[in-house]
Amino acid sequence: MKVAFLVAPEGIEQVELTDPWQAVKNAGGTPRLVSTEPGSVQAFHHLDKADTFPVDDVVDQVSVQEYDGLVLPGGVANPDALRMHEGAVSFVKSFFEAGKPVAAICHAPWTLVEADVVRGRTLTSWPSLRTDVRNAGGTWVDEQVKVCTGGPNTLITSRKPGDLPAFCSAFVKEFRTTAHA
Repeated sequence: MKVAFLVAPEGIEQVELTDPWQAVKNAGGTPRLVSTEPGSVQAFHHLDKADTFPVDDVVDQVSVQEYDGLVLPGGVANPDALRMHEGAVSFVKSFFEAGKPVAAICHAPWTLVEADVVRGRTLTSWPSLRTDVRNAGGTWVDEQVKVCTGGPNTLITSRKPGDLPAFCSAFVKEFRTTAHA
């Protein structure tokens, strides 16, 4: 199970990257850090700088075919930057077109909204995205984790860092199933 973690060069909520990353590793999978620029990315603990992480792949140089699933960590600045990068938006959309599972937490559904892939889907997020999700044609629910199978792929979403155990369990189960199919 090879999983892409798509992040901007800065603004990632660290725990929303590191906990899902470890969950993939614990499941015997291979996580890959994909960003819009080479080098390293700057994570945050809310508004305070945290650790940096080395980029494995640059989004404009990889294909969805190389991965079994996609994880979109949150942080406010991270998805805001990704939704302004044409290559990142295209990369996200390609997972839906290929029928591969996508997991997004907290503010990450902003990138899904920009990719125009939430129409007709049910998902959760940080509550401030509720109106954006609805305006994009999705149904927003306030649940710890939402697994939506109604569409070309499975979409797994969660609201916040406190939901990480349920989020990681749900997306690892789905990614493992899809990778073995």
